[in-house]
Amino acid sequence: MRQLIVAVEQSELAGLKELYERAQQNSVKDLKIIEGSEIKNYEPHCKGLKAIWSPHTGIVDWGLVTNYYAEDVISRGGRVITNFEVNSFKLNEDANVSGKDKFPLTITSKDKLIQCKYAITCAGLYSDRVAVMSGCSPLPKIVPIRGEYLVLKPEKRNLVRGNIYPVPHPGLPFLGVHFTPRMNGDIILGPNAVLAFKREGYGYFQMNVGELLDSVLYKGFIQLAMKNIKFGFTEYYRGIFIGSQVKQLQRYIPEIKLADVERGMTGVRAQALDVKGNLVDDFVFDSGTGTLGERILHTRNAPSPAATSSLAIAEFIADKAMEKFKF
Repeated sequence: MRQLIVAVEQSELAGLKELYERAQQNSVKDLKIIEGSEIKNYEPHCKGLKAIWSPHTGIVDWGLVTNYYAEDVISRGGRVITNFEVNSFKLNEDANVSGKDKFPLTITSKDKLIQCKYAITCAGLYSDRVAVMSGCSPLPKIVPIRGEYLVLKPEKRNLVRGNIYPVPHPGLPFLGVHFTPRMNGDIILGPNAVLAFKREGYGYFQMNVGELLDSVLYKGFIQLAMKNIKFGFTEYYRGIFIGSQVKQLQRYIPEIKLADVERGMTGVRAQALDVKGNLVDDFVFDSGTGTLGERILHTRNAPSPAATSSLAIAEFIADKAMEKFKF
């Protein structure tokens, strides 16, 4: 597999150069900047002014990777417990008396409980609410952002060989449309980025009024929306009228037509947002108050792309836990 990051406008060339220089500083191997006339040698149907060529970019089946992570946990004596919606964290009696209680922390759900010594949470769309359960601040708040993809029809898969990405726009909060081959042969296109009407709102008609109001009345979201109001309406329009999204795709592959695509999967991103309307793009850790907080480490945010960086992120969180819990 391979990747092109393509500049299609003059205004994107400086950003492309900056991205290349940053990659060099981080010792990314074998990258090169290619001219527009060379792009067809790597992606015959793609057009642009310049591009970064990355020959070592890969793809994986993330469902399969996750299953192997679970197998690693089980093989080391751990358990994977599903359908466990956390309701509370509690310290058992005599939790601070040495030797009295091997597992002083109890985590409860509706009809189950887990007893443990320490807890590390990575709760995604509910990370702020889970953190509040141990006395943490509700900020930064999680705002659910839905991304909707198109899929290239099988007979048109020849239009794309590898990953084709845009140059990130520093003035916009999300990356923009890109072309991503999958392990099953599908090629997904997109996504857009719109506010989901509930935290797990994967469709337009999935709504939770309380969760929606919690998002739209949050001062940070209001600030973000006011700064990006045109972008926001454009993203909703693209989601409803997919011809508009196809026009964005045609900036990179002019041959793509509306008849070549169909609606695909959706995902919901757990976007941490501060009170000033800034997207939080770095780690945020929290614990809470009192002796309860001494036994919990909440991972309230991790850098994107978190799946791609999952092993490095896990190592960072493990180091943080060892430091906090003095393992």
